[in-house]
Amino acid sequence: MKKVFTIITVLALVLTLGLMGCGQSQTSNQNSGGQASGEPKLKVGVVFDIGGRGDKSFNDSAYRGLVKAAKELGGYIKDDPDNVNYGTNIEMKYLEPKQGGSDREQLLRKLAENGYDLVIGVGFAFTDAIKNVAKDFPNVHFAIIDSCYSPDEHPANVTCLLFKEQEGSFLVGAIAGYKTETNKIGFIGGMDIPLIRKFMVGYEAGAMYVNPELRKDGAIMTAFVSDDPGQAWNNPPKGKEIAISQYDQGADIIYHAAGGTGMGVFEAALEKNKWAIGVDSDQGLILATSDQEKDREMAKHIITSMLKRVDTAVYTIIKEMYDNGKVDAKVMEFGLKENGVGYAYNDYNKDLLDPIKPQVDELKQKIINGEIKVPATDDELQQFKASLGQ
Repeated sequence: MKKVFTIITVLALVLTLGLMGCGQSQTSNQNSGGQASGEPKLKVGVVFDIGGRGDKSFNDSAYRGLVKAAKELGGYIKDDPDNVNYGTNIEMKYLEPKQGGSDREQLLRKLAENGYDLVIGVGFAFTDAIKNVAKDFPNVHFAIIDSCYSPDEHPANVTCLLFKEQEGSFLVGAIAGYKTETNKIGFIGGMDIPLIRKFMVGYEAGAMYVNPELRKDGAIMTAFVSDDPGQAWNNPPKGKEIAISQYDQGADIIYHAAGGTGMGVFEAALEKNKWAIGVDSDQGLILATSDQEKDREMAKHIITSMLKRVDTAVYTIIKEMYDNGKVDAKVMEFGLKENGVGYAYNDYNKDLLDPIKPQVDELKQKIINGEIKVPATDDELQQFKASLGQ
């Protein structure tokens, strides 16, 4: 009888250990799939703008900020195709709007309702949506990139993440001024709004500063894609059409600030055997390392890109929220000094840039030191141009 009891006891123990092993295996499988067990310390939600992840520009830069937060702070991106998972401290999730972006507010509300502590809208088009949603969720903190509110209308739970785009654009404008052979260059913006004019004005100022020929009327051509947000930022055919027109008028370098529309500018540069300048991300490097042959060919026509470090801004606010448990309603601005903007220099374009890199880096330092004040509006550009003479 004792022998039978002993056998039963051993079998029960083996069965218990086996069940425990099965439970551990399921948890491991769940973690390896990009989900995390346990309650995260912080939940961060992001709504991308039109074009979404994979735009090789603005949204992709924001995504890299999430990846950095995961790596540095120990987090994971929920439902991410790349299974980014470095721990359970922070749960992050991103959503993408429909074509036209009509559901921006709906997506922000969805994240707030699902318990996300910090919700970020990637782009100025979220201005009204975030203001509307923030008042309904006072215990959720929101952040908006590229827009802000007047002091009397600034919600108490919203942080604005802004950039000095004109400073980075000044540097790529200087590069265009040094490299142009026709003394004609172009600019294509997504929409004619103050934000995009900061890119344009800074670019013109940098080009004029280093090349007196570009101070002449008509030497710098400018155009905008559309006044419809749904058509401005993800319209490569229109970008190509405008770029070909500028190349045909003598421009040999075109800088775009038009999101996904800029892919059409690169196509035109390839077709016309001219040069282009990317924006937000290092688009030359991204295309040069693509598995698509056409991308690699287009990359050969990208001199540089104006780096707008949306990733830096996204990571910075996530880290502040993680470290302190809260973020104040404030404005955070990122320029050259904060490494928030810059220009791309990599193994693929260094031969083009090395002859002028010392001069460009000297300009960068002068801007940081305050020796050069880069204009950000049309009026400031006219004053800047007048100070240069002819």
